[in-house]
Amino acid sequence: MRQRVGFARALVMHPDVLLMDEPFSALDVLTAETLRTDLIDLWMDERLPIGAALIVTHNIEEAVLLCDRILVFSSNPGRVAAQVRITLPHPRNRQDPRFHKVVDDVYARMTRRSRAGADVAADMTLALQPVSTNIMAGLMEALADEPWNGRADLPELARDHQLEADEMVQLGEALQLLGFADMRDGDLHLTDAGFAFAEMETDARKELFAEQLMRHVPLVRGIVEELEQRPGHRAPAARFRERLEGAMSESYAEQTLNTAIAWGRYAELFTYDEQTELFSLDEGE
Repeated sequence: MRQRVGFARALVMHPDVLLMDEPFSALDVLTAETLRTDLIDLWMDERLPIGAALIVTHNIEEAVLLCDRILVFSSNPGRVAAQVRITLPHPRNRQDPRFHKVVDDVYARMTRRSRAGADVAADMTLALQPVSTNIMAGLMEALADEPWNGRADLPELARDHQLEADEMVQLGEALQLLGFADMRDGDLHLTDAGFAFAEMETDARKELFAEQLMRHVPLVRGIVEELEQRPGHRAPAARFRERLEGAMSESYAEQTLNTAIAWGRYAELFTYDEQTELFSLDEGE
């Protein structure tokens, strides 16, 4: 009811543009769908006192259901990476093959953006997606098994695992960066390393993950090399945090460093003490 009142308070002012930031994300599935339908019905009946509506959402199907124009944004810094115009008439049917085609197109544009970012990653200031190793391992296991057999349509995979579009793309970007998967044209493909990881036991997985980190993630490789060169094999996190902050915002730098710490710990490449903020090669120290 609070959300309905929020819509009413905005509309009673007769604005030219209605601005909505994740307006349905905090609602249960049924209520969210009801409000989306109400909004579309009011728009089609020309009972909304507005000229346009702008909505921020991470739900691609929601965007295709509501909008006539979708802008896909890149991050760090934020800019328009792609634009999709939707000509399907309202009301739109989620089961319509044309609807699925548009959803696939948006996912494909997002993955093309991701591939471009991955291709130019060559230094320690590459931003890392905050994806846990458990989630990556679970997805690789599922993707290697039936019915996917190593290749899955991203929208279907997201629905199957109850993930939002940005969560699915972040997960795909992390697997792609590590060399475990590749995103092409809206699909996620396991690589040979991904198939191998899915079949391994825990210790072997950690060894392979360590190899992929050292090969593909410059920040983790830089931390390990720094520790190997230093007397006592210890280094402060501030050294790497400052370097990251010179290339990205503080929040992205903290996110990237925390992700590197989590991945490096899982691979047993180093240890990290949160209280002293020190990296170490020797767990016994």
